[in-house]
Amino acid sequence: MPELPEVETVRRGLLPAMEGRVIERAQINRPDLRWPFPEGMRERLEGKRVLALRRRSKYILADLSSGESLLIHLGMSGRMLVSGRVLGEFHQNVGVEDAHPEPQKHDHVVLDLEGGARVTFNDARRFGAMDLLDTATAEDHWLLRDLGPEPLGNSFDGPYLAARLKGKASPIKTALLDQRIVSGLGNIYVCEVLHRAGINPRRKAGQISETRVGGLVPIIREVLSEAIEAGGSSLRDYRQADGELGYFQHVFRVYDRKGGPCVTPGCDGTVQRIVQGGRSTFYCPRCQR
Repeated sequence: MPELPEVETVRRGLLPAMEGRVIERAQINRPDLRWPFPEGMRERLEGKRVLALRRRSKYILADLSSGESLLIHLGMSGRMLVSGRVLGEFHQNVGVEDAHPEPQKHDHVVLDLEGGARVTFNDARRFGAMDLLDTATAEDHWLLRDLGPEPLGNSFDGPYLAARLKGKASPIKTALLDQRIVSGLGNIYVCEVLHRAGINPRRKAGQISETRVGGLVPIIREVLSEAIEAGGSSLRDYRQADGELGYFQHVFRVYDRKGGPCVTPGCDGTVQRIVQGGRSTFYCPRCQR
């Protein structure tokens, strides 16, 4: 499942193709993905201008001139692909093509935009989702209403996190994956954060000092910002908007490095793998306490 950095990378890749442009044609090739598409989706998209393209947690939101927003969730294998050229406005690394590629089997939604760009949502496994919601009340949507603050936002800070973790008996790894506490954090980056912080993923969240909990906040921001800058990771089916792989996985310190040496200076530990809540956790038992 793409995590926050991957989704943010896709959003940035889509900006020059979508933001400020009218959706001239919407081709909906099936009635549903993970859930049914909203009624009249094609008619509600066509002729509408994309006023802003933003991200909430792991969702992309395209705010439309109609007062509605198109919600996009990539799921496990969803890709947003850009083709066409828009007056030379695309940045070189977006990698758009002069001509649109031939339609593919899993091209479920195709948007032709003002100026010649095409955005295609391709999803082989169909775990992705799209919906239309009222922009003014978007935070009340059932997929968004229970989400905690953005980890890169101003409302996420040390005192907030300490207050939310106080008294919690669940492991710190599990607590940080709780989207009600902080939105957008996923398994990969929580492993990386805890390693940098030197905190054992099995420690009870409520037993970690406020000072150490507060110290997690800048590390979370650091790890996510580095991953976004690197273009997101590319495990399994993840692709950027231009179809190119990200490369943050080349600098993972612990994730998927079972049996490898710990990279913490002065530590001679070995990365181990355990399972927590059905998910793989990678950590160094020597320097993470």
